[in-house]
Amino acid sequence: MTDPVLDSNSGAPESYSEVPVELSERPVGPPRELRRRLVLTTVVIAALTILADQLTKLWAIRTLGGGRRIELLGQFLSFRYLRNPGAALGLGYGYTWILTIVVVGVIIVIIRFIRRLGSRGWAWALGLLLGGAIGNLIDRLFRAPGFAHGHVVDFIAYWNWFVGNVADIAIVAAAALIIILSLRGIGVDGTIDRD
Repeated sequence: MTDPVLDSNSGAPESYSEVPVELSERPVGPPRELRRRLVLTTVVIAALTILADQLTKLWAIRTLGGGRRIELLGQFLSFRYLRNPGAALGLGYGYTWILTIVVVGVIIVIIRFIRRLGSRGWAWALGLLLGGAIGNLIDRLFRAPGFAHGHVVDFIAYWNWFVGNVADIAIVAAAALIIILSLRGIGVDGTIDRD
């Protein structure tokens, strides 16, 4: 009988809880090589998200500074430059340093979760979430008015509802993925809850 956890030709089992009883002495979880690939996937997705976020913010500062607005879909979707001292939707105005501490805490939690990865979907979700969190953290740490008080660059205007950036899009996409994975019962480690 082939070992579903160790046999690289058989692919990953549907659930790591389906490991045969005689293997129960072995640590349950994704094989080390799979975990390494998933961690690498997460890091690459996070890095690409950070890069896209920071490059588009530089573009927005250079192109949209001075009040310029570029309409894409009329009033529904446009580009306009805004510096946000708060959180999403302008909440938390005046508490930038607290938001900075919260984001650092979130990043630490994400990094701890990455060590348990056993699911490609979770690798994507955590990569997007990590990249989005770090993208906005860079603004809070290094943009004016000062360290840990910096304002986040937002430039994608959705009607008159709110203005966001690429990091925000990554965070929302990550949240949607996490909801889908949770509803399907897929754990960070790749186990599937059939209840």
